[in-house]
Amino acid sequence: MPNRLGLWLVCLLWLAPGLALANIPGLKPQKKYDLNGYVKYMGSGANPENGSHPIDHLVHNRFNFEYRFNDNLRFNAGMRNRLLWGSSTGIPGYGELIKLDPGYLDLSYNWLDNGDAVGNTQFDRLYFNWEKSDWQLRGGRFRINWGMTQLWNPNDIFNSYSIYDFDYEERAGTDAVMVSRKLGYASGYDLVVNPAKDSELNSYAGRYLWNTRGWDIQVIGGKSGLDHVIGGGFAGDIKGAGLRGEFTYFDPTRDSWRGETLEATTVASVETDYSFGGRRNWVGRLAVLHISNPMDPGSALAFLNLPLTARTLSFTQWTGYTDIGFDINPLSRLTFSCSSYDDGSYFVGANASYSLTQDIQLLGVLQRFDGSPNSLFGKSANTLVFAQLKWSF
Repeated sequence: MPNRLGLWLVCLLWLAPGLALANIPGLKPQKKYDLNGYVKYMGSGANPENGSHPIDHLVHNRFNFEYRFNDNLRFNAGMRNRLLWGSSTGIPGYGELIKLDPGYLDLSYNWLDNGDAVGNTQFDRLYFNWEKSDWQLRGGRFRINWGMTQLWNPNDIFNSYSIYDFDYEERAGTDAVMVSRKLGYASGYDLVVNPAKDSELNSYAGRYLWNTRGWDIQVIGGKSGLDHVIGGGFAGDIKGAGLRGEFTYFDPTRDSWRGETLEATTVASVETDYSFGGRRNWVGRLAVLHISNPMDPGSALAFLNLPLTARTLSFTQWTGYTDIGFDINPLSRLTFSCSSYDDGSYFVGANASYSLTQDIQLLGVLQRFDGSPNSLFGKSANTLVFAQLKWSF
């Protein structure tokens, strides 16, 4: 009995500060952790000009967790769980494509792959973050956002992505260690080391950024995979129109890799957007991408599904893009987009979103990939339709 009484006294002493705060009106003890995420269902259908007409289903769940040890140190984890079934899951190798994790650590696991369905769990965020004064140290798997443009990011050498992948808004993370220091208003530097499973593909780079006369400017340099890189970017506005740009020069460290000849190339992008305002909140955007020596992806399927790099954002020298969006009503928005490639390929799309409640959103997406008969998209013209229901918590 005395031991049990002592245990109760220890528990009460431990809880006392929190109980005292809880009794003060308007003041609650701060939580050390946060947990949020979402659950999405998406149905999709394809209508290729040649071949079958597949229909697929996806249930996508995400958890975002943060634990704060103190004011300086925290731990973050992001886990995505996906269950896919339908026509595509019977394709040989489809499960391995879903499981693909190009990071230093393999944090992806297929817990179901039987030909009828694929179930996968992956951690795309898993890192510790320490901050004190103007210094920051982060290590693990996290996203490194060096892009200054919003569409194509030649400076984003660690986290490239496909502009057509609308379902993965968080984007993939990178296994790295990053040291950052703030030097003043909108200025500072980052140093990043990103190891790879093959040591020859190790990456490391630095970025210095500053602000002058309302314009954000940055320069980057280092090594990205098999390339030495140097580049820069800017972002600002002229008479209310946003103007942003980036360029990166890639210089190979060797002449060839796995039978493919490697050549130096420059990747550059410029974009502008303008909000027309009004009751419908009209917003338009234009963007141009140039790659001096583009690489041939082999097929539209490979280009749209395999991981991209800042070197392979497109498959032609010149690519143009435009979109315009407006509010149908306060709860619904419609966006039309179009991209054009100088081999004769083109893409047109429409995106309609509707907020059913504060936490539930409905999304419909239409995508058409086509072009001249000898173009990459024209050889396998296809129309894709997606319907998505998302609940956030």
